[in-house]
Amino acid sequence: MRRSRLISLPRGSLLRCLAMHAVLLLGLGLTTAAGTARAEASGTDVTLHTHFWVDTTGTASLEEAMARPADDFQPMERYRSFDLDRAALWIRVDLPALDAGRRWYLALSAAAFTNRVAFHATGPDGRWVAQQAGDHLPVSHWSHPDQTPVFALPAATAGPVWLRLENRPASLSPRLLLLDENTLQATRYWTFLLVGGYLGFGLLVLFWGWVHARLYGDRAFIAYCCYVAAMLGFQAAFTGVGGVFFWRDWAWWNDAAPAIFMLWLTASGIWFVREACAVSRHHSRVDRFVIAWSLFGLLFPVFYLLLQNREVFLVLNLYGLLSVLLSFALCIWTWRLGEKYGGWLALGFLPVHLSYPFPALRAAGVLPDSWATQYAVLIGSAIEIPLLLYILHRRAKEFNENHARLRAIESTDPLTGLTIAPVLFLRLHDAVRRARRYGHRCGLMLVELVNHADIVSREGREVADRALVVAASRLSHVARDVDTVCRVADARFAILMEGPLPADGLVLLAQHIVAKGLEQVPSLPAGLSLRFRLVSMSLPEGTGEVEVEPLLSRLGQALDQMAGEPRKVVLHLPGRPAVPTPA
Repeated sequence: MRRSRLISLPRGSLLRCLAMHAVLLLGLGLTTAAGTARAEASGTDVTLHTHFWVDTTGTASLEEAMARPADDFQPMERYRSFDLDRAALWIRVDLPALDAGRRWYLALSAAAFTNRVAFHATGPDGRWVAQQAGDHLPVSHWSHPDQTPVFALPAATAGPVWLRLENRPASLSPRLLLLDENTLQATRYWTFLLVGGYLGFGLLVLFWGWVHARLYGDRAFIAYCCYVAAMLGFQAAFTGVGGVFFWRDWAWWNDAAPAIFMLWLTASGIWFVREACAVSRHHSRVDRFVIAWSLFGLLFPVFYLLLQNREVFLVLNLYGLLSVLLSFALCIWTWRLGEKYGGWLALGFLPVHLSYPFPALRAAGVLPDSWATQYAVLIGSAIEIPLLLYILHRRAKEFNENHARLRAIESTDPLTGLTIAPVLFLRLHDAVRRARRYGHRCGLMLVELVNHADIVSREGREVADRALVVAASRLSHVARDVDTVCRVADARFAILMEGPLPADGLVLLAQHIVAKGLEQVPSLPAGLSLRFRLVSMSLPEGTGEVEVEPLLSRLGQALDQMAGEPRKVVLHLPGRPAVPTPA
């Protein structure tokens, strides 16, 4: 929290920066979506023109699949999902007439949901050509490394081509696109542009979050950084970009990364909600439950990697769905208990909460693979993460301002905002010590608002307190920046004038104070002026140690004696010259 006194980020500049980058990323996403849609539309979706057969044993070879009766292959009349587990899916693709002057490719979407794909086609010499891809192979070993399995069609391919697909424990929803070389490159470029822009923007927001964590010392920003980092890892794994650029040679990680990052993302999101909504302040049992829920998501990848069956995959999906409901419920619950930023966090999470069902239903086999199931969470998180950062920034800034006010109460007067007497004593000791060392003078002045009692009796205490605030403002205005103005009694103020002080400095300051008090103030009743009476003294006196309280008592006695002479408002007490001492 000490850093927050030294550095502060302008609220407007942060908002403008986040808004600018969010608008740029949203424009990039819309442009990329349109470009990808155009690129895919220029290709041919051959999914519904195929026939399939499920090999329940998972051991059939290409010759055995080709030898199966024609009735065993069912037409793919609609987009559908297959729960294969240890079975294999054979797909026969009857290719349409292709332009021999162009190179053609068959692309299989949904990189995160295909363990192994074998492609078989006959070459010009009539021999079968096999190509391999899938998460169980390093991307660097794919026949054509890409974010999704892509297979080159041999020139003058005769007859149908065959695909053998395996995937567990998630459902498999194949979508086949027939693309020429230019269309494939355009699709790849638009996708890399979208995901690259998203990752760059995410890293920028992650940097801003870490700066705020160092600035405010708030654990909510640390949880936010973990959440954003897990989100970036999940999107890199889910879209297949991570396998192309970051872990090309790690097949096991390419297969497990989407599930692991999803669990870590959910666990860090719940931890972030706990910290930002201060759940521990409202209910200890709920807080312990939330901690246990986050730890479960952090440790469950171990069991997922060891078992890899339908049961653990069901637990993974249920954990993600229930976490969405839990995070929203915690935000609304704490908001109703007085955490006003809990409601804002619920709105901040809304883009991801609304986009989460698309990939979740795709993984469960309810929805077929599409552009929306692949990139919905990416676009939703691109809107969410800057919103959450700005909400956290407002929250931390407000808390920091409250703490600063509490710290200021310890050294300032609550009514006038001036320093308190102990601070004046310390500064006076230091000023006298410097004056003796360098052989110059400083000054001390005691000022009284003479008509304060009359204002209380005529206008009431509220107007009298307002008059004290105005008096403190006037005294601070005429004093220099290096001087200290302090309220030492109900209607008395002390002014320490730092040296070197000109010979007529006290006289000029006294005249300014008296004149300022006679000016009319709009915040006070008409005709009401502030009448000041003051006593001043040059310091240091002699060579002994300065006793602050006796010095103020001497000035106060002189001010009390002036009460018998109403026409006298300024008194300068004589001071003995300072004796310079060697440095």
